[in-house]
Amino acid sequence: MITISDISARIAGRLLLENASVFLPAGTKAGLVGRNGAGKSTLFRIITGELASETGAITLPRQARIGQVAQEAPGTEQPLIEIVLSADKERSALLKEAQTATDPNRIAEIQMRLVDIDAHSAEARAAAILAGLGFDEAAQHRPASSFSGGWRMRVALAAVLFAEPDLLLLDEPTNYLDLEGTLWLEDYVRRYPHTVIIISHDRDLLNNAVNAIVHLDQRKLTFYRGGYDQFERQKAEADELQMKAKAKNDAARKHLQSFIDRFKAKASKARQAQSRIKALERMGTVSAVVEDHVQPITFPKPEKQPASPIVAVEQGVVGYTPGKPILRQLNLRIDNDDRIALLGSNGNGKSTFAKFISGRLAPESGNLKTAPSLKIGFFAQHQLDDLIPSQSPVDHVRRLMTEAPEAQVRSRVAQMGLGTDKMSTAAKDLSGGEKARLLMGLAAFHAPNLLILDEPTNHLDIDSRRALIEALNDYEGAVILISHDRHLIEATVDRLWLVKDGTVTSFDGDIEDYRELIVSSGKKKDESTPKSEDTNSKAELRKANAEKRTALAPIKKKINEIEALTARLEKLIQTLDAQLADPLLYEKAPAKAAEIAKQRGEAQSKLTAAEEEWLLLSSEYEEAMAG
Repeated sequence: MITISDISARIAGRLLLENASVFLPAGTKAGLVGRNGAGKSTLFRIITGELASETGAITLPRQARIGQVAQEAPGTEQPLIEIVLSADKERSALLKEAQTATDPNRIAEIQMRLVDIDAHSAEARAAAILAGLGFDEAAQHRPASSFSGGWRMRVALAAVLFAEPDLLLLDEPTNYLDLEGTLWLEDYVRRYPHTVIIISHDRDLLNNAVNAIVHLDQRKLTFYRGGYDQFERQKAEADELQMKAKAKNDAARKHLQSFIDRFKAKASKARQAQSRIKALERMGTVSAVVEDHVQPITFPKPEKQPASPIVAVEQGVVGYTPGKPILRQLNLRIDNDDRIALLGSNGNGKSTFAKFISGRLAPESGNLKTAPSLKIGFFAQHQLDDLIPSQSPVDHVRRLMTEAPEAQVRSRVAQMGLGTDKMSTAAKDLSGGEKARLLMGLAAFHAPNLLILDEPTNHLDIDSRRALIEALNDYEGAVILISHDRHLIEATVDRLWLVKDGTVTSFDGDIEDYRELIVSSGKKKDESTPKSEDTNSKAELRKANAEKRTALAPIKKKINEIEALTARLEKLIQTLDAQLADPLLYEKAPAKAAEIAKQRGEAQSKLTAAEEEWLLLSSEYEEAMAG
């Protein structure tokens, strides 16, 4: 378990955490969420001891191992498999000692310990993790230096997963993964045997891989049971209750203040006025719900949409080196209302295809036909480096509107989702999400008929991703999307194309079918398997799952009972909070107020205990079903 008690911390003079507390039982899979800049990564630094908190403490079990992805990816000549295996320090030390040990008793101890930590299967486990993250057997034996920085970050992730720490800290791990890697990681985290805290803005990951949400907001930490969707519902209900309590509190304070103002100068009413003053002081205030407004994103409407197809490819072949094509046999068309997501592992050619369609790569052979006057907007993460560091968003837009008045320039910047406080900020001082908004706005500046977005969400928080979904759904042109964010794909596209085996084909199924294809049995389904065998295997799988559910029915029943209990306790706490928010209660019936406060404390204690039991049983149930 991990207990965070009353910690406070500031960075560069800015207070990010203030007497924040939360408790996580052992085995919890928690998503740490909050707006960009709220202090999530700072909390990780405090947990690992890299940063000291001003107040409070963090308590972990003795000798608990904490693991997180190294900030610098390995770039040595060491093979990937060896890098991952070396992450298990104890295994490496024991194997090294075994080579020189001469004492028979010590040799026996070493061998027994190697058995205890399952050292004999280490290489297979390391290989399985690397495979899940996109490295085939040949790649696993190549030196790390032969891979790009993004791929080496996957190796760093594989290493910490293989080490299997007691507390696993993951900070935006999907930023350097493709959809396939994200789906694999989602399944891996869900089955991980120890405690996990993961910072992520991937809604599906937070719905499917975790069983709790820790919300960092207004410098406080709040624990919620369940995934992100449940968190949103619970928070909305709590916010509504708080707003009602504040309105009631404000009305009562206004009533008391009115009495005080009218009678405090009258001798006959002086005693009553003083009594009301004391009541007003005891009452306190209910804080308002602070809503962080998220700027919308707007893509301009194309002036005129050309007739379909807007793009047609026949026998297209494309690559970077003559005679060494990346993609071939491209035969496809894009219509003016298409919404297409490109699926496929990184390295298969998704970005190459996007560059080809956008005109940034010419075909080696074949025909590429585009509609007359077709305008294409193109966004890719690497283009963030193309922004001029010293220039503000207004400066960047003004270069495209040289004759326009200042108000019109600023209006266009506002449409990109950048507020007035960011319009004059130098690009180097903008956050990653703000840079992404600016770059997307510049890509769509001339109202394109086709918008191509290559991983647009890497620096966007959940609310900004929601704004992007709304913008894409309002946009009237065609869209080609490359993203590891499954929620974004499901919410915005209607066609899936698979980039695989050196070509691009239509994928017959939805994103859930693709997820099952990726994670089922830890490998992709063999497309050559006869249909009858496939049907039998599915029937056997359903039977096995049914047997598991039957065997685990008592645990599931207990989980359902606890969920019903927590729902009743939460409702009771809301009722008691509403009563305690009535200021007249303290004046007219202080004894009753004290009793209600006591009941509220007892209900909260029961709720905390129930939540801990729910987390433990849910983890046990999920692990048993996964096994």
